Amino acid sequence: MIVYYIKLGFQQDAPMANFQFMISLFVSVPPPFFQHQYQYKRRRLVNSLGGIAVLAFLTACGQPEQAAQGSAGGPPGGMALPVTVIDVQPQLVPITLEAVGQTEGSKEVEVRARVSGIVNKKLYTEGDTVKAGAVLFMIDPMPYESALAQARASLAQEKANLERAQREGTRLKTLAEEKAISQREYDDATSTLKTSQAQLTASEARVRDAELNLSYTRVTAPIAGVTGRALHSEGSLITAGSETSLMTAISATDPIWVRFSLSESETLQLRQTSGKTNVKLVLADGSIYEPSGKLNFSGSSVDARTGTVPLRAEFPNTKFALLPGQFVRVQVTTGNRQAYLVPQSALLQSDQGKVVFTVAPNNTVAPRPVETSGWSGHDWVVTQGLNPGDKVIIDNLMKLRPGAPVAPHAPGQGPGAPNPAGAGSPAKK
Repeated sequence: MIVYYIKLGFQQDAPMANFQFMISLFVSVPPPFFQHQYQYKRRRLVNSLGGIAVLAFLTACGQPEQAAQGSAGGPPGGMALPVTVIDVQPQLVPITLEAVGQTEGSKEVEVRARVSGIVNKKLYTEGDTVKAGAVLFMIDPMPYESALAQARASLAQEKANLERAQREGTRLKTLAEEKAISQREYDDATSTLKTSQAQLTASEARVRDAELNLSYTRVTAPIAGVTGRALHSEGSLITAGSETSLMTAISATDPIWVRFSLSESETLQLRQTSGKTNVKLVLADGSIYEPSGKLNFSGSSVDARTGTVPLRAEFPNTKFALLPGQFVRVQVTTGNRQAYLVPQSALLQSDQGKVVFTVAPNNTVAPRPVETSGWSGHDWVVTQGLNPGDKVIIDNLMKLRPGAPVAPHAPGQGPGAPNPAGAGSPAKK
């Protein structure tokens, strides 16, 4: 049995376009009985291999030209690549500092029970807006009503004791003046009168304390704002002064505050601003929150852990569109400066930094390293690297190479753009 293995390949060196052909023939040695057939088929195989080698050489010779045409990534045959360009001019661009912030209520308080007892009722709807003084919970008042009654009874008793002491003092005073009693007896009556007066004052204080405790059974809202989740249901035992005394929380969200941080350099730039600082919020869906706000706090020290300075801004929130704890993007505008606006698609990031491709006077590609300073809307703010009137390429960037010929055109005017009405249609005879 005869088995033939043929391996044909070539290797191309990119600079010289030289091709080396490798032809390997592997023939298994046949048994002696088939030696004459083996010699005959070997001669036919050698002739066939010669034809295959010529065909492969001719095929490979056409590849360098195709590779040269497509090596620049552009059209074949050295044709100029159509590209869309825009003429950039310097313009006044807002100086914007951007950071991630989190909203919080301008007032945030914990509502705690000030007396112990069983929660009888919950008198508000969680998440609703309440006014200051609104009753949120009712704690069982019966023990405190009894305590108030006892305090009032003690007060009445002390009033009676005081009246008796006053009568006794008045009577003994007359007898002391007549020398009918000793001075000691009169002094004791005077001391008893003063003691009764002090005990009456203490009883009055106990009554006020009992009345105050009874009023604390009505847990009210200390401020106006949005209520939180109720932490205890009806029937729960509340102990004043412990962790269980926390009933709920209230946040004042109009106005609402936003906490954020800026780096040292950004904070220095902000402090050097002489005009009014404008603060805007970008919500999670990319929309701009209206109206704008103002800074109401700037930290006096740099956080050693993060190297940033804490700041806070205040925003009107009459429609309650912002909720406490919401993450937003904060944009602080500190002024204006001359810069260029370049679309996102026109800027590339390389190992050497940011680069844009421009069109040279001879209609070839000229890369320009640029420096940016944030965003303005959907465009990059380019501060250095461009000149007035530069033509910046905004499409086909992956096909461009420095020095490659291009055919620049304005947006919407290149190949494939819709023709005006009637353009390109055959004339009617």
